[in-house]
Amino acid sequence: MKSTRDYDNAPSKRRLKTKPVLVALSVLLVGNLLWFIAWLIPNDTNKNNDSEEVASVAGKVITKEQWMASMESVYGKEVLLDMVNAEVMEAAAKEYKIKVTDAEVDLELALIRSTQEGASLQAYDEEVVRKDVRSRLILEKVLAKDIVIEDDAIKEFYDNNKNLYNTSTSYRTSVIYVSTDAEANEVVKELENGSSFEGLARERSADASSASLGGDIGYVSEGNESVDEALVSAVKNIDKGKWSNPIALGDGRFAVLMVKSVFEGQSFSYADVKGHIRRELALDQLPQSVTQEAFWKEFDADWVYSE
Repeated sequence: MKSTRDYDNAPSKRRLKTKPVLVALSVLLVGNLLWFIAWLIPNDTNKNNDSEEVASVAGKVITKEQWMASMESVYGKEVLLDMVNAEVMEAAAKEYKIKVTDAEVDLELALIRSTQEGASLQAYDEEVVRKDVRSRLILEKVLAKDIVIEDDAIKEFYDNNKNLYNTSTSYRTSVIYVSTDAEANEVVKELENGSSFEGLARERSADASSASLGGDIGYVSEGNESVDEALVSAVKNIDKGKWSNPIALGDGRFAVLMVKSVFEGQSFSYADVKGHIRRELALDQLPQSVTQEAFWKEFDADWVYSE
């Protein structure tokens, strides 16, 4: 059986597989959003919070109960599924004596940031990402634990794919996109006068997707084809917490970027990635995909959506 990772068929020179991480993270992000909203709602025991008015339109009231019920109907099942799966994986780790170290999580994160998908990690908190990577690693280790992979095969794969394990420096980047150089200069002036980058991005950026996230475009690194070349080139010259001068983009727009954090590139040795490669080769031998739900019965997992 295969895990949910998206593997290429070629035995060597394979690209890193990170798409399932991003899918799971989207669920985690929604979960975090719901918890944050719930935290914002006052807990007043002196009145019926369920009937509390949260909005009104033309005199028609929308209550907290209606609001929360609507969110649950849209997101509730996916969020609860993720929570149950995380607990199932922790139970599996205990049962099968599986250990996931911080170093292993760090390695996976470094490999994710250095790929094209790194630019798609918008608005994901680092701790949320780490928890998801840990859960995925437990699943993969359980699936691969009884598959024998010879050291010679692992070493051959490493020698043929060393470029995968030499990661570029990656930059957590936020960008404000505008139509003209004059607008970009106005943005820089407002930043110099103390305006918030996130606030300006939401207010002025012409890119709706990143604007809604305060300008966050995820991780940018050398060779990233999903981000304008001018941004990839400029980001290397901006210090952490600082912003750029106006940057002319290939599509005729202009941008001001800010570097939020920097993760230095690394060269991972054979010893560093031996376990990672062994797991990749072992999972390639499984005949079909396996998700965390396959372990629910074993660990007596149940939920309100059971049929």
